Amino acid sequence: MTVIAEERPYAMSFFDVAIPKAAGSIVEEKKKGKKVMGHYCVFAPQELAMAAGAVPVALCATKEEPIADGEKVLPRNFCPLIKSSYGFAITDKCPFFLHSDLVMGETTCDGKKKMFELMGQFKPMHVMSLPAGSKSEADRAYWMAEMKRAKGAIEEFFQVTITDEALTTAIGELNAERRLMQRLAGYLKHDPAPMSGQDLLKVLWSRNFSFDRAAFAERVEELMAELDERIAQGVGAAAKGAKRIIVTGVPTGVGTEKVIRIIEESGAAVVFLENCAGMKQFLVTVDETKPPLEAIGEKYLATPCSCMSPNRDRLELLVRLIDEYKADGIVDITWQGCHTYNVEARLLRDYIREQREMPVLHIETDYSEGDSQQIRTRVQAYLEMLGGV
Repeated sequence: MTVIAEERPYAMSFFDVAIPKAAGSIVEEKKKGKKVMGHYCVFAPQELAMAAGAVPVALCATKEEPIADGEKVLPRNFCPLIKSSYGFAITDKCPFFLHSDLVMGETTCDGKKKMFELMGQFKPMHVMSLPAGSKSEADRAYWMAEMKRAKGAIEEFFQVTITDEALTTAIGELNAERRLMQRLAGYLKHDPAPMSGQDLLKVLWSRNFSFDRAAFAERVEELMAELDERIAQGVGAAAKGAKRIIVTGVPTGVGTEKVIRIIEESGAAVVFLENCAGMKQFLVTVDETKPPLEAIGEKYLATPCSCMSPNRDRLELLVRLIDEYKADGIVDITWQGCHTYNVEARLLRDYIREQREMPVLHIETDYSEGDSQQIRTRVQAYLEMLGGV
């Protein structure tokens, strides 16, 4: 017999307040003399910051409120993620940006690239230039040159020397964290899934703003112990047999999770978050047998982002995830103005249909709640097409 949980796991209480607490923690870290490197993307190599004695922290980009401020400078037809990022930056409403000593940018799209030019007028920046692809020797050589350039820029800015020993230590710490997140995500392979996709997102998102990694890992272990109990008792966040959905596409963080919420409110179970605000950054570990800088570069270049062309790795990854998580469907989210993910949506739809005969629901939206009812109608129709919830 399956019991649908009336309450969320108790351990989630830590993650519910993790980000507001982190806003205070960064002030305390700065008072202690700690250096901070902010970043917007999973392509930013956090190991370099850690090896330099700095704290890597994600920057705010997932709220609607600062968009109006961003639009005072940026074109209105930019994607909401860029406008939110810039709005937060120019209004000092993001404590993580405000207290960052250096911001690491990346050329994952033309809009962000030009935004970083503007941002560089009032915040120290280093922008990593990504190759157009990730498979050729030329791509790999280009990226390794960028890794060395980033290392040099961080060393110069923080007036430190990044040693191989320090890089190896950082690799070990982050690999342990990646494996921990992989274990956590694995709980959603169960039917019924013992936690919701919204709660998984909250844990993953909290990780990006965590200054005490050991305390964060402890809390995740406590959560997993609670999930073990739920599995033993047959308790799930959704009913056993509920349609199992993988969410993919653009970065979807806390504050922009409306599609995930609507899917789960419609009775389905979101069992995996493939996007880069979800599990994408944790799926590949750094090879600890290779020279550290080379190994770090390989890990980050393997990120299956739509900015790479071609990006077959993402398509193949999703097929594997369908099998591993016994998924019934895929919901692919695109922010309005994100051209690479919008084009790739067609490639994804055709590939999944060919490989697994599975329909994909593509949703193009923004940060507002204005289209929520329309999305709800489409999600419910999609679930009915899959055979009901």
